[in-house]
Amino acid sequence: MKRTHLPLNALRVFDAAARHLSFTRAADELAVTPAAVGQQIRALEDVLGVVLFRRTSKGLELTEEANAGLSALRTGFLHFEDAVQAMQAGQSSHVLTIAAPREFLAGWLLDRLTAYRNDNPHVRYALVDGELTDFTEANLDLAVRWTEGPGELEGVPLGSPEWVEIGAGDWIGWPGDPTPGETTGNDDNRPPIMVPDAGQALSAALAGMGRARVPALLAQGLAPEAAVAGARAACRHGYWLVAPLPQWRQQKVRSLVQALTA
Repeated sequence: MKRTHLPLNALRVFDAAARHLSFTRAADELAVTPAAVGQQIRALEDVLGVVLFRRTSKGLELTEEANAGLSALRTGFLHFEDAVQAMQAGQSSHVLTIAAPREFLAGWLLDRLTAYRNDNPHVRYALVDGELTDFTEANLDLAVRWTEGPGELEGVPLGSPEWVEIGAGDWIGWPGDPTPGETTGNDDNRPPIMVPDAGQALSAALAGMGRARVPALLAQGLAPEAAVAGARAACRHGYWLVAPLPQWRQQKVRSLVQALTA
């Protein structure tokens, strides 16, 4: 019989019924009705072409055919359990590989990762610079990205999507806000000062070089006084925790996400 045709659910029911020699007790273990157990056993007997149980005055008895395969079946289930535990071992690893923009890592994330590890000292981190790092190539568990939403990934937002304006004078632009104060996006409207990221835009504004629109969440971490004083505005982008569904399902990822969004 091909593996794709193996009646695994019926074999599981048979194993329970054989251990208890009772459809009723097997049904209690499997959280189904005795009738459902009986249906599975009859279906398995039809597939195998043998009788598995015989009713006697003392109750159920296993037939010779049933006894012949029971030991190998139970060994197989033990191997299944070993396989599941082996697959779960990777997910139960305590190492979390996380990618985040450098400025956000320094200004917001590091303090919270430290607090989480203080409560969970078994946790280990591998921190990767860059929000566009490929999940597969870098073997990431989780990433922080400045984006409008999770896209095709699973994700949750961090804080509210808001700008805060820091400084005064000429506008300072950065890739996440290339034309602050303008809406046309034409080259003529580009600011006289461009820097590589939001952290450097904030630093330049604080140094008196000009004014910049930066994520409020970032400013709260790096320059809380300036963040309080600055004018705020709604923003389509925000910082998001994202991961592909398989990584998102991992217990270690769910636990960290819950802590970071609490």
